[in-house]
Amino acid sequence: MHSVATDVAGPVPAKIPHRKVIRSWLLPISTRSTAIALGLVALDIALFALAIAATVVLHHPLLKVLAGALGGLVIARLFILGHDACHQSFTASRGLNRWLGRIVFLPSLTPYSLWDVGHNVVHHGYTNLKGFDFVWEPLSREQYAALPGWRRALERIYRSGWAPWLYYLVEVWWLRMFFPSRRRMPTRRAVFTWDCLLVSAAAVAWIGALAWAALATGQPVWLVEATGFALPFILWNGFIGFVVYVHHTHTGIAWYADKGAWSDAQPFVSTTVHLMFDSFMGINMGTVLHNIMEHTAHHVDMSIPLYRLRQAQKILESKMPGRIVIQRFSWRWYFDTARRCKLYDIAARCWTDFAGRPTADPVIVAT
Repeated sequence: MHSVATDVAGPVPAKIPHRKVIRSWLLPISTRSTAIALGLVALDIALFALAIAATVVLHHPLLKVLAGALGGLVIARLFILGHDACHQSFTASRGLNRWLGRIVFLPSLTPYSLWDVGHNVVHHGYTNLKGFDFVWEPLSREQYAALPGWRRALERIYRSGWAPWLYYLVEVWWLRMFFPSRRRMPTRRAVFTWDCLLVSAAAVAWIGALAWAALATGQPVWLVEATGFALPFILWNGFIGFVVYVHHTHTGIAWYADKGAWSDAQPFVSTTVHLMFDSFMGINMGTVLHNIMEHTAHHVDMSIPLYRLRQAQKILESKMPGRIVIQRFSWRWYFDTARRCKLYDIAARCWTDFAGRPTADPVIVAT
C-alpha cells in the first residue's frame, strides 16, 4: 500500500467511532464566516477577470496560453468556493450561499441545482457504492467485457492517467450536468432547466465578449477564443476529473456493491484519500486549491468551511491514527495508480487490470 502513517501519537481506537462522535470533535471549528467567504469570492473573481483579460491584452501566443492556463486554475478555485456554498458550509446564510454558489459556478459552466443532486445527494450519500456513486465508478471484469469495442477503448483512455479532462467533460458535464437526458436524470425540475439556461447564457456572453475583443484589437478570433475560453475550460475539466479520481481511487480504497457491507465499512472515513503535496518555492498546491485535498474531513462533516478544513483534518488524524488513508502526491504514484486501478473485483476486494488480473493486495477494511 502507498499510504503513509500520521506522525501524531495517540491510541488507535478499537473501531472507528460513530460519525456523530467524530463530528463532535469538529464542532469547535465549524463556525462560518461571511466576511472570509465574501473576501475569497472577491479575490477569485478578480483573478479570473485578470486572467481572461490577459488572453486578450497580451499578444505573444505563449503568454496568451499561460494566461489561459492561469484562468483554468482560477476557475477551479471559484468552483471550490461554489462547492462549499452548495454544501451550505460557506456562509451562515442559506440564501446567500445559493446565490454565491450560482455566481462562482458560472466560469465552470456548472448548473448549481444539478451539481447539488449529483454531488451532495449521490456522491456524499453513497461514496464508492457501485450503482449509486457514478463518478469514476470502476467496472467489473464482466461489465467491461460486455461493452462494445468503442466503449472499451474509451474506458482505456479514461483510465490511462492522461485523460481526466475528457472523462469529466463527457461523462459528467456533458451527459449529467448540461441539459441531461431523462435517462441520465429521470427527475425533472424546472430549476434544473433554469440553471442550465443560466450557464448557457454565461457561456454565450463569455464567448461573445472574447470575439468582440479580438475584432476590436485586430487579433484572430480563433486564437483569443482558444486561449481565453477553450483552454481554461478544458484545464478546469482536467482539474476536477483529476481531483475526484485521486480522492477516491487508491489501492488502499475499496468500492462496494452491497449497501450493508458499504455501511459497515464507515465509508465517510474509509473511502477517501488525504492527498498531501510538497511545497514548491514556498507554495503548497493544497493551499492554492482552497484545502480541497483535506478530503477526509470534508466527507466526515460537509458543514466544515473550506477555510477550516486543514485544522479539521489534523484533528481527525490525531484522534484516528492509522485509520485514514494519507498519500503524498507524486506523478510516479499517480501513474502507478492509473496503471493498477483499471477494474475492480468486488468479491476479492482488490483492483485489477483490464484482463481481471489483481494488481494490488485486497483492501482490509477496519470497521
